[in-house]
Amino acid sequence: MPSNAKGPDISEWNNLGIKTLIDLRSKTELESDLTLNTNEVYSDFTSVKWSSIRSPREVDTKTKLDPERKSRKERHFVSLMDEKKYVLGTISKIEKRKLAKVAALSPGLMSKRVRKKAKSYFLTCINDGGLQMVNDLILVRGKKGIKYVLELMSDVERHPVAFYCTAGKDRTGVITAIVLKLIGVGDDEIVDDYSISADVYKEMDDEDAMVGALQQRDLRPEVFLGAPKEVMRETLEGFERWGGIEGYLDWIGFGEEDRGRLKKAISK
Repeated sequence: MPSNAKGPDISEWNNLGIKTLIDLRSKTELESDLTLNTNEVYSDFTSVKWSSIRSPREVDTKTKLDPERKSRKERHFVSLMDEKKYVLGTISKIEKRKLAKVAALSPGLMSKRVRKKAKSYFLTCINDGGLQMVNDLILVRGKKGIKYVLELMSDVERHPVAFYCTAGKDRTGVITAIVLKLIGVGDDEIVDDYSISADVYKEMDDEDAMVGALQQRDLRPEVFLGAPKEVMRETLEGFERWGGIEGYLDWIGFGEEDRGRLKKAISK
């Protein structure tokens, strides 16, 4: 993440000329980041906190008369997924039989033993579903945030754009895959690009690289520390539920004209 830049890295970072930063982390992740406001990295950026009820174009109406608008650097905080979204999404996937057991425990949820048992059902479902289920939850539960990010990227005046999360493979990976697939990059190339980081995370052995927004210490490292090809391949195949990438983007409200702007902005 940019906030981790030190010494020579900061000079290298400044040379990139990034104009728009998009931080996809949750509130919990941001609160635990002690370098969140590193002056050497972020001093030139104006912070914008995403709200699901306004688009980048609506944000722009407040600044369109600003003569420095074209040169302004922005840092957008877009909590694409938070703990609540993951929990609700996971509960929706738990077998009805197991869900009934959890519900039956609810009158006694104040008990430590009962809370531990209820949590185990949730963790079992997450561990069994793995990164593929996490990606599915992002596509569905994070759709408003995804649309916002794509709208930011559709504005040529905001380029160059950089976006990131904690691990750089789940939320960041999904949005990267959406953009690459939309502009016509082949599935094999997208899969290969995603899998480059697989060995890196295993070598780091860093639990933060598992699924940052969940902040769960009981996730299985062998499941969540990698970036296996089959995960991204299944994610790309999953767009067929909406009839393809265009169908998915229509579903989240990012229509044909929006897609045209995005393609044009990226090709500049």
